Amino acid sequence: MKCDICSKNIETTFMSKILGTYIKDDKGKKHSICFECQKKFNNDKAKIAEKLNINIK
Repeated sequence: MKCDICSKNIETTFMSKILGTYIKDDKGKKHSICFECQKKFNNDKAKIAEKLNINIK
C-alpha cells in the first residue's frame, strides 16, 4: 500500500495493519497516510485533507 501524499510504500505489521492512518473523505473513500507524512502535518486532519485536496466531514 502506498501513501497518498508522498507515494512511499507504507509498512505493515505482522497482523496486516499499516504503520500510519486512514483519512476518510466526505464520499467515504479511504486515503492511506504514512507515519512520516502524519508526523510532518502534526496529525492535523484538516492540514492532511488540504494537502490531498479532499473534503472531510
